[in-house]
Amino acid sequence: MEQRHAPASQPDDALSVLVVEDDAGLAGSLVRGLSRAGYRATGVGTGRGALLHRPVPDLVLLDLGLPDLDGVEVCRSLRRRPDVAIIVVTARGEEGDRVVALDEGADDYLVKPFGLAELLARVRAVMRRVRPCGPGPLTHGPLVVDPRTRKVLVRGNDIALTPKEFDILQCLAVDPGRVVTRQEILERVWDAHWYGPTKVLDVHLAALRRKLGVPGLVETVYGRGFRLGEAG
Repeated sequence: MEQRHAPASQPDDALSVLVVEDDAGLAGSLVRGLSRAGYRATGVGTGRGALLHRPVPDLVLLDLGLPDLDGVEVCRSLRRRPDVAIIVVTARGEEGDRVVALDEGADDYLVKPFGLAELLARVRAVMRRVRPCGPGPLTHGPLVVDPRTRKVLVRGNDIALTPKEFDILQCLAVDPGRVVTRQEILERVWDAHWYGPTKVLDVHLAALRRKLGVPGLVETVYGRGFRLGEAG
């Protein structure tokens, strides 16, 4: 019989998290911890239960060692739902296991044992990357960034950006004036596990500035990061 854990109710707009874990004690502990942190959390003990779960959750915490289906296969199937974020939570700590899970669509990978504080931090980081802001357009001076349509306007003119350029600009436009560190942009736009050269960001920023065509709009704050400036 499928295990389910029904914690105390949360507000309807709270983030929904599905814990996929066959260890009933651990699953219950995770659901309670997530619920206390303000999430709408529930749990299932099988891969089939995860795939059949309705409504579709915002985020899935997925154990790879499930009794009925291979966890990587479950991850691959869940990835077909574009609005679902996935954090693999498993005892498998080998690099090969991490690579396979991330290649199959996991947004992050957390090895047991771990603390609740770290898990909650990972959840917040993943959700910032996959849902960095609400659906409304972001406006700053001559700039309009629409996350829903992924369109950018400068003084009413459409600006064609690559996906990476758009994601970088969105990171800055969510909170204009705030300095966003180089590491934060790399984690949001590329991956929390990015180990490539950080100069790749400078290349994209140079192209972004050139396409926007507004001097001072994207500022470098030396030693700290980048922000949107007060260009008129």
